[in-house]
Amino acid sequence: MKELLKKQRVYFRSGTTKSVTFRQHQLRTLKNLLTEHETELIQAVTADFGKSEFETYATEIGLLHTEINYALRKLEKWAKPKKVPSTKINFPSRNYIVPEPYGATLIISPWNYPIQLALLPLVGAIAAGNTAVIKPSEYTPHTSSALSTVIGNWFQEEYIAVAEGAIDTNKELLALDFDYIFFTGSTYVGKIVMKAASEHLTPVTLELGGKSPCIVDHTANLKIAARRIAWGKCVNAGQTCVAPDYLLIHSSVKKPFMDEFIKAVQSFYGDDPAQSPDYPRIVNTQHFKRLSNYLANGHIISGGDSDSDELYISPTLLDDVSLDDPVMKDEIFGPVLPVLTFENIDEAIDIVHQYPKPLSLYIFTEDEQTEQLILSTCSFGGGAVNDVLIHLGNHHLPFGGVGNSGMGSYHGKTSFDTFSHYKSIIKKSTWFDLPLRYAPYKGKLKWIKKIFK
Repeated sequence: MKELLKKQRVYFRSGTTKSVTFRQHQLRTLKNLLTEHETELIQAVTADFGKSEFETYATEIGLLHTEINYALRKLEKWAKPKKVPSTKINFPSRNYIVPEPYGATLIISPWNYPIQLALLPLVGAIAAGNTAVIKPSEYTPHTSSALSTVIGNWFQEEYIAVAEGAIDTNKELLALDFDYIFFTGSTYVGKIVMKAASEHLTPVTLELGGKSPCIVDHTANLKIAARRIAWGKCVNAGQTCVAPDYLLIHSSVKKPFMDEFIKAVQSFYGDDPAQSPDYPRIVNTQHFKRLSNYLANGHIISGGDSDSDELYISPTLLDDVSLDDPVMKDEIFGPVLPVLTFENIDEAIDIVHQYPKPLSLYIFTEDEQTEQLILSTCSFGGGAVNDVLIHLGNHHLPFGGVGNSGMGSYHGKTSFDTFSHYKSIIKKSTWFDLPLRYAPYKGKLKWIKKIFK
């Protein structure tokens, strides 16, 4: 790892990566890579999760194509120096800001979307002119191996490389003085990453998680709400950082909502989701056991089936859950949806405030006052009104958390910004030199006050 970082530093200092033409070529290379190895990558994800080809393309590869296309269209504009106004005290001068790459960057990606979350930050790193080492998760060995092989065949390791391995590899990488670290994963590991980065004062972006609430009031379109929430909870078998973690629903509509939710799940996956080719599996035994324990909380309204041999847990609705139950203590990250009720919206907001700031928040309502009340009183990374998950698919919206759910953001222009240092420059003219700033200062105070005021 040390030698790899050294190679990337030498390559970066050659200036090759700073050319906009070079960056555009590398983005096209990444796009071509995704097209040529699409089947191979999808099969790797299927081997790790049992995900369908449609879901893998829609949630991983398709998003990457969109992101790359947008970066290619806008890169020349993003990379140009930006002129800014001067001030009286600096007259005469020209002032501008230059976006420059940080240098050698480290991208640590998680297991739940092993292609997208490894390569989408890479789009920003390439666009900004950096080199990158990608550390994929050992929990998805087929996908990590496929990424390593494909990236290794299409890019020079001194420019972009994949470092496979487990915890020891992470420790080795984090001990090095990268110029920027981009981490996606749990809040617990995010703290470890930030602590390690502090040893070298390395700037970081942390894309974390948390318990993302989903609020449904009595005015919501229940059929649409249930269908969209069921979809958001079942995509990737709930192993999504922005999945609805728990449901807060007005007591008057709980029963009809549950009925619609059950119908929606049945329409997606049939009477037995275990037999559906479209329903994924849990990533490993460790996470399966953790999620299985949640099934003992509250009362199971629907689902609750599991198979340890298949790492299968059915989409599950839990009723009669309390805030003290284990399922309400940590991020669920699985297909289990606990349901809590409220009588007025202030109760729902109070429950949201009992948890750290979430990565996402969702509201289903037809009442604009309720919508504005929740949006103005609850802090969260991003979210949606009358839908779930879809905000991360818009590259015009920065994606990131706040507080315990992360720091920094990316997607679209924000990815370029994240991997760029904005260097401020003043170019002063020599045809005039204001004597006011030089000593002696006797009699000059009133004039400097006038300029500043």
